[in-house]
Amino acid sequence: MEDHEIINLYWKRDEAAIQETNYKYGRFCHSIAINILTVPEDAEECVSDTYHKAWNTIPPEKPIAFRAWLGRIVRNLSINRWNHNRAQKRYAGMEILLSELSDCIPDTETTEEILEAQILSGYISDWLDTLPDMERLLFIRRYWNGEELKQLASIIGTTPNKLAGRMFRLRKSLSAYLTEKGVAI
Repeated sequence: MEDHEIINLYWKRDEAAIQETNYKYGRFCHSIAINILTVPEDAEECVSDTYHKAWNTIPPEKPIAFRAWLGRIVRNLSINRWNHNRAQKRYAGMEILLSELSDCIPDTETTEEILEAQILSGYISDWLDTLPDMERLLFIRRYWNGEELKQLASIIGTTPNKLAGRMFRLRKSLSAYLTEKGVAI
């Protein structure tokens, strides 16, 4: 079923919308949640919460890029759950991703100005636009979707160690770009 057809089901308040969303995007949403949380039960709950949020948001909203819209919701819910559970020291998935990026992106918790965060986001988007398609895809799949190096390496036909080096060079490139733009790291 096409995205616009699924969205129309939401607008009609047809419960089949959730089933169709799960059928088409369930694995995608679950992979984002599990990569961040690492606990299957919590990931499943975040995916369910994503469908609930979609049900409550459509209408009035009518997302243009439905997959990306769902991905953003499940990612935000998963990060919120991770932050909540972090105090309990049970999760390593997001810790690894954040530690890898800490050398090239400033801590946003100390940057309290929303405007500064938006500027930083714009710089990162601009930097991503300069990358070849494969590099951009790898960066997004690793640091947005939270996919493991081993999984990404097998997809592109390389070893995890070689991919780790490639990701290191990408982070160094991002760091240099942000430094050039005057962002304090």
